[in-house]
Amino acid sequence: MTPAAERILAGDRRALARAATAVENRTPAARTLLAELFARTGRALTLGITGPPGAGKSTLTSELARTLRAEGRTVGILAVDPSSPYTGGAILGDRIRMQSHYADPGVFIRSMATRGTVGGIAEATGDLALLLDAAGFDTVLIETVGVGQDEVEIAGLADVTLVVLVPGMGDDVQAIKAGIMEIADLFVLNKADQPGIEKLEREVEFLLSLTHRPDGWRPGCLRTVASEGIGIGEVLAEARELAQSKGSTHETAWVARLRRMLRERLLEKLPEPVLRQAAQRVAARESDPYTLVAEWVERIELGKRISD
Repeated sequence: MTPAAERILAGDRRALARAATAVENRTPAARTLLAELFARTGRALTLGITGPPGAGKSTLTSELARTLRAEGRTVGILAVDPSSPYTGGAILGDRIRMQSHYADPGVFIRSMATRGTVGGIAEATGDLALLLDAAGFDTVLIETVGVGQDEVEIAGLADVTLVVLVPGMGDDVQAIKAGIMEIADLFVLNKADQPGIEKLEREVEFLLSLTHRPDGWRPGCLRTVASEGIGIGEVLAEARELAQSKGSTHETAWVARLRRMLRERLLEKLPEPVLRQAAQRVAARESDPYTLVAEWVERIELGKRISD
């Protein structure tokens, strides 16, 4: 085993932070490290926390971490923030909101930039969750960026997906329809002390009655007031029960994830300048996309560089 892997398994937080940076930068060394550590994964409970902006995802994440630490469990938090339009890095809103955990050696927080990735998470999120799992964290909390209806990628990474909603956000039905209805394992109706919580709960129940998931699952609803720590224990207990009952679905999740990993590795073989030049030719109707893609696949199969 490499020294880096040994230090991570021994609980060296600096080694873990360096490895996390390498994973985010998609370096070959990080890929080798993850392959070495993969056999040590599969023990952590991974919770995905998604929902529209302003629903209280960061507060809920912080309170879940606080409850878990009170139980003596270690927690890894991956907070996916929007990318800065100037630096490409994360706008560290979630780190600011989770300051109370920074002095706690049992909590590891990593803010990640989406770097243009859609779906509410960054490309490296799944790999970082595995890294934290291998490092021995009991629970990994993944908070998505909060962009709305397209945050469905989290369902392929988390054991349990929590969709956080609050009353009084305008057209609640618009906020929770489409893909989000299909990925939720549990709806967390936050800010339950505010007017309109009954209306929101009725709308969720109505939409659930119209939604028929292939697996036959019907998510439940729990009320919370995360800012006051109300309902957090119930959410955690329900999430644990759901994770146990979903044990057989891990294979399905890995099918989707392996597809993404293969797609990513194939795209790495296509230099960005080559892709842009090809796009210019296609846009100018000087070439067609079907022939180009067929040529690229043939070159990859022959082991040739696409830029040759």
